[in-house]
Order: sequence, then structure tokens, then C-alpha cells
Amino acid sequence: MASKSSQDPLPFEPRQKKKKSPKAPATSTTPQSPNKTAKNKKDASLSAIPDVVSQRMVRRMALFSGIPTALGMSSFFIFYWIVSHDWLDIPTTAVGAVSLGLFGLGVLGLSYGIFSTSWDEHRVGSWWGWQELTTNFSRTVNAWRVARQETKKN
Repeated sequence: MASKSSQDPLPFEPRQKKKKSPKAPATSTTPQSPNKTAKNKKDASLSAIPDVVSQRMVRRMALFSGIPTALGMSSFFIFYWIVSHDWLDIPTTAVGAVSLGLFGLGVLGLSYGIFSTSWDEHRVGSWWGWQELTTNFSRTVNAWRVARQETKKN
């Protein structure tokens, strides 16, 4: 099965950056033609993330962010239980560091969940998503470079 290269645009990526046209004075008596509203819906569907891809992103974000965040919240209770039973004397700075580290992993899990998802509607991708992560991150960096070059031109 042939895979898309990192340079191929995705179905929901805009093809070209559109220049803003000057607005015409608003007239409340002129209704929009059906062709114009159909074109606006088509443009909106090209710029929106497909439902299949967004559901994949939500599942991966819940997994990679939810587990560390739940562990971070439960770590307070686990440490309290250990200290209250006099099993170990754990300094409060260690409790804070472990909890903060787990919450930090949860925040990183949000980004990892988005970037490790296959952005192609018809391809699910792997469980860990490392190949998708590298592809999607390079697409994002290329988009930032193009946007920066366009702002320098203007």
C-alpha cells in the first residue's frame, strides 16, 4: 500500500491562502444565491477536520493524557496512605515533584495525542503512532516556515 508523502496536502488543509477582498456594502434586501452558499459550505468542509480524524485524536488524547493525569491525581492519595500507615517517611517535595511530573506528562500527552494520530481519513495508523508523529510534526513545521516567509514578504 502506497503511503502519502509528507508534502501531499491533506483533504482538510487549505490549498492556497486566499487574499481578502474588500467588503461590499451590506444590503439586507439581497438574498444569497444557492450557488454561493454551497461554495461556502464546500470551503468550510475543506478547512474542517473530518469527524473520523477528530474522533481518533480524542481517543489518543484521552489515552496519552488521561492515564498520567489520573495517576497524578491519585498520587496524592497514595502518598497520604503510605505516610499515614508509617511505611515510609516521604518528604513533601518528593510528593510535589512526582505529582507535578505526572501532570506534566499529561500535558505532553495532549500534544502527542494530536500529532501521533493519522491525519488521513482512510488510514488508521499504528498504535504508538511514531511514524505519524514525525510526518505530522514535519508538516506543521513546514506550515510555520511558509507562514513566516509570507509575513516577511508583506
